[in-house]
Amino acid sequence: MKGHPGTGKSTLAHYLASSLKLPLIDKDDIRDSTLPVQEALGPASAASRLLNDLCYDVMWRIASTQLQHGIGVIVDSPLSRRAHLDRLISLAAEQRARIFIVECRPSDEAAWQRRLKGRAAQDEGRGTGWHKPSTWHDMERLLEGYGGRTEYDVGDVPKVVVDTTKPGVGVEDMGSAVIEFIATHGGGGV
Repeated sequence: MKGHPGTGKSTLAHYLASSLKLPLIDKDDIRDSTLPVQEALGPASAASRLLNDLCYDVMWRIASTQLQHGIGVIVDSPLSRRAHLDRLISLAAEQRARIFIVECRPSDEAAWQRRLKGRAAQDEGRGTGWHKPSTWHDMERLLEGYGGRTEYDVGDVPKVVVDTTKPGVGVEDMGSAVIEFIATHGGGGV
């Protein structure tokens, strides 16, 4: 899965994991658990970057273990840097696994903003998501910080872009389209 926070990638990832009966490895689950460490280290951006990188390393290791046992996985992360994709490509090569990128990109910015605001309220009540943008202003700062680096060439990795705000299209429809995409692009027994 690839996409900015609040784009619907986790919703779609959960649907795909349930439909395909595959384990879901969610970077946010790992990052949420680092709050005590973040608090001990302080809010410094270097500590935050270090913990974020650690979360990716943990995610890749869990994925590798599953793949070693012949179990496919769904990885839910922003995949915001080319280096993350390169690591995933390397992991897939080591384990002789196939990669498919499902990028969630909402075309309706107002709907995306509402989704982000609603999710922030939900996360606050659960004590999760403290590391995610909670306002549209936070999102704009995050996107500005990426400096366009989230748009990169994925080479020959099959990729489908899903408009998660398309009117009248629910997660079941999006999920079915993604499953068809995977099957069409060599997804084996999907």
